[in-house]
Amino acid sequence: MDPTLSQTKTFQQNVLVMRHGDRLDHADPTWEKTSDRPWDPPLHQDGLSRAFQTGRAFRTLLPFPIHRVFVSPFLRCVQTASEVVTALCAVVDDPNAKSSHDVVSIDSSKVKVSIEYGLFERLNSSVITVDTIPKDGNFRFDVPKIESLLPSGTLDRTVEPVYKEMPQWEEATVDTRSRQEHTIKALADKYPSDNLLLVTHWDGVLVSVSSFKEDTSVTDIAYCGYSEMRRPVSLKNQTFAAGNFEMLTESGRTGITYNAK
Repeated sequence: MDPTLSQTKTFQQNVLVMRHGDRLDHADPTWEKTSDRPWDPPLHQDGLSRAFQTGRAFRTLLPFPIHRVFVSPFLRCVQTASEVVTALCAVVDDPNAKSSHDVVSIDSSKVKVSIEYGLFERLNSSVITVDTIPKDGNFRFDVPKIESLLPSGTLDRTVEPVYKEMPQWEEATVDTRSRQEHTIKALADKYPSDNLLLVTHWDGVLVSVSSFKEDTSVTDIAYCGYSEMRRPVSLKNQTFAAGNFEMLTESGRTGITYNAK
C-alpha cells in the first residue's frame, strides 16, 4: 500500500465563475434578422479580445493555476472559454497578442475543458425574446461542433456532466438560480483537488456571489466579469472534507458590483 495515501493533505481550492464576453447582437441589433440561431449569438470582436485578455490576466496575476474549465454550451460562452484557455496555455506569452488568432502554439496539458448543461442560460422569455426562439421549441446544440471550437487537445470527453440535459423552456428564474448554485457546488465537490473556472451567464455569476456571500445584492456584472471563491480542503485515503467557500470578490473589482442588504 502506498503510504502517502494514508497521509492527510490540506490545501485551498479556488473556483472562478465568469460571465461570457461581449455579444455580437448587442453591438449589432440587425444580426439576429439573418441568423438561423438568433437566440445563440457569437461574440463580437471586442468580446473575443476581452476574453483573451482576461485569460492572460488569470495566467499572470492569479496566485494559483486553473486546472479545469466548465462551460455553458451557448456559442458566446464556448468562444469565451476558448479565448481564455488559449491565453492560459500559450507556450509564448506574446504581449502584442490580442486574441487566440495571434497565438502560435499552446501546451494543452495545462487545462482541460468540458461542456456543462448546468451552466445553461436562464431559458425563459425574461432574457430570450419569444420572437427569436426556435419555432419548434427545440434549442438544438451540435455538441461535436461546439467542442471543435475549443483549443486542440484541451477537451476532456471523459467528464460526466452534472446536468445531462438542458432545462425546459420557461424555466422559472428561481429554478435557474437553484440549478446554477447546485452546479457550482457539485463541480467543486467532484474535483476537490482542482482549481476551476466556470464560464456561464449573468445568473451564474450572480448566484456565485449572492449564494456564497451573505447579505449582498448584485447590481452589475460586466462582460467577462468574474467572482473568486476559495475553501479549505483536506484529502485522505481518497476521501475529502471541505470547509465553506469564502467569497474573495470585492464590489467594484473583477467586473462585479454589489450592495450590502
